Amino acid sequence: MSTTAPNPATADIAALSYEQAREQLMNVVNQLETGSASLEDSLALWERGEALAKRCDEWLEGAKARLEAARATGNQSNPEA
Repeated sequence: MSTTAPNPATADIAALSYEQAREQLMNVVNQLETGSASLEDSLALWERGEALAKRCDEWLEGAKARLEAARATGNQSNPEA
């Protein structure tokens, strides 16, 4: 049985709020845009950026689902809306 070890560069991302993940993602993008990191560091930054972007998407999808649920509940209680 093969298990993959958690990536230390992305291990803490699941606990981040949307704002924290977005801020860190912006920092990663800025670091990559400067082009001053080594290839290995750039790859690690890229992986972290991908994980941060996924976390932001998860937060946004969750917020969208909550809004849709609230609208559906509101429409059920007020069918004329």
